[in-house]
Amino acid sequence: MQEKDISKIQVNSSGLVAFGSNCVRLSLGEWLIVGIFVLSLFYFGPRLWQRVEKFEPGPDYRLPNELSNDYWLYNRYCRWACTKYDTLVIGDSVIWGHFVPKQNTLSHYLNEISGQERFANLGVDGIHPAALAGLLRYYGRDISGKKVILHFNPLWMSSKKHDLQDEKEFHFNHPGLVPQFIPVIPCYKVSYSRRISAMVERYLQVFSWASHLKIAYFENMDLPTWTMEHPYENPLDVTFNISAPKHHNQKENIPWTNRTVTKRDFQWIEPDRSLQWMFFQQAIEILKARDNDVFVLVGPFNEHMMKGESISTYQKIKSQIENWFQQNDIPYYMPSALPSGFYIDASHPLSDGYALLAKQLIENQSFNSNVLQP
Repeated sequence: MQEKDISKIQVNSSGLVAFGSNCVRLSLGEWLIVGIFVLSLFYFGPRLWQRVEKFEPGPDYRLPNELSNDYWLYNRYCRWACTKYDTLVIGDSVIWGHFVPKQNTLSHYLNEISGQERFANLGVDGIHPAALAGLLRYYGRDISGKKVILHFNPLWMSSKKHDLQDEKEFHFNHPGLVPQFIPVIPCYKVSYSRRISAMVERYLQVFSWASHLKIAYFENMDLPTWTMEHPYENPLDVTFNISAPKHHNQKENIPWTNRTVTKRDFQWIEPDRSLQWMFFQQAIEILKARDNDVFVLVGPFNEHMMKGESISTYQKIKSQIENWFQQNDIPYYMPSALPSGFYIDASHPLSDGYALLAKQLIENQSFNSNVLQP
């Protein structure tokens, strides 16, 4: 029986098996069709998706917290904001408004006091200068010829861990945006395959689009995993409406003085040794190279939480930062600390703190001449 089965196998002129039982063989023409389809998907897929997926941000829009890692959407939002707003406000969770609703952020109060919708909230929750430089470089290319308020949060220089200089591995936010090889980030110890994957996603839009689909519609899971977790749901049953409001699980919005928060002796990293400060300088350079008018807002950090030597060290660091702005002709505003009861932690204001900060900015002469004036 076995000899009969073998005799039935067809062999071509080259001595190779012409057909196998468990494989599909494509002709040259069929491979050409597959290649054209794949290339079309790479090029047209993200563009066609933008026509299908509704994205119409309203007033006070900010990138939803659960979509903070959706850089494809951030790129789309940048492009939209550049056509609608005169000034873009960029920074970390302080700009985003981590502890307040979107109607109580800095950009909201700036719009309210100025009497017109001219400030867009392009803050990203959890971003830090090392990641912000990457975000602007690879996903903020549409930010060109605009007025930009760029926020610097001194928190990122308050310890070796925050400054990413700890030799022990530390899983920080937005690792895909930081330099993967040079300069070396001591606490970043992922595999080479993950580093290369992060670099590829920056340059091939189809991969950032695929990440967008996972984050926005499939709970950041690949399709096979999602179908296993949701066996009775249809993966094609999506809303196609990314501008629909998302629920923000707002944390307890009370002053730090009314919580179990104690004063700290911050272990500040001076600017000339700080990775985060170096990356923040790169962010300024990226924006200015694209013909943007950059105005920097520093803090205001909650100086009421400091104790010991950290107070005098912080004042020295502020002076060094201010000198760098002056030497490089960068307009800036470095406000005094807000009243103690206007903070919820070391760097995040409460709603009243944002309102007061907006008022101080509007009244600041440098802000008026560099941002408000045409």
